[in-house]
Amino acid sequence: MKKASLLAVSGIALGIGVFAMPGVASAADSSTSYQAQLKPLNYVTGSGTYMMTLNGAQATITEHVTGLAATFNGAPYPHVQHIHIDAQGVCPTMADDASKDGVISVTEAAGRYGAIGTTLTTSGDTSPAAATTLTVAPSGGSFDYKRTITLDDKTLASVKKGNAVIVVHGLDPATLPAAAQSEPSDLVPSLPLAATSPALCGALQTSQMSGMPSGAADTGGGSTAGTEHEGLMAGGVAMLAAGALAGGIAVRRRSAIQS
Repeated sequence: MKKASLLAVSGIALGIGVFAMPGVASAADSSTSYQAQLKPLNYVTGSGTYMMTLNGAQATITEHVTGLAATFNGAPYPHVQHIHIDAQGVCPTMADDASKDGVISVTEAAGRYGAIGTTLTTSGDTSPAAATTLTVAPSGGSFDYKRTITLDDKTLASVKKGNAVIVVHGLDPATLPAAAQSEPSDLVPSLPLAATSPALCGALQTSQMSGMPSGAADTGGGSTAGTEHEGLMAGGVAMLAAGALAGGIAVRRRSAIQS
């Protein structure tokens, strides 16, 4: 009886050990994916898609933008962009144009999408301090942006709370009403209003898309491989436990025959 019990316990322990081996994904290891459909503001005709996979505070961002102003002073137009936080979590409308100049400015939009939490730069600083650093902003009429960054506590909390908004800035002055074309930026007076006003905007939402990289759970991708592995491991535990039980019965039978 003792031998049988030991075999059964050992078999179950072995099964549990296999199930908990490193490399087998658990719920705690799962990432969460977020997405935003970037829609045009202020006479812009462009659009964009934004995807972000979050593991703890580490965010891997993939973004495609098209249809923006292409050049600025003869060079590729720098489009500063940010994750805005701690407001209503929505994009502004022309009803927010308090000055009635025909352009929704940064200060007019802030009540809707909030303050800057994270600056989406191409390199270096991602804090609000880099909000208008044109040299590290994506540029051109269309661009693809991919970067892995660490979100600060405020931005992370806003993303999880569901009121974070992605905003891409920078308009073509020629498309604006005449009254707005010569106005200075309400954020950086040395720049024109067009340079800092929002061009694309999208509320960040939890993604249910299946097009993320394979190997992740539904919240981080479209693959169900993790679920299949868990099923196999669970089956392995059951088989090992059954084997241990059978071994125990065989030992008891041999003991009975020998006695």
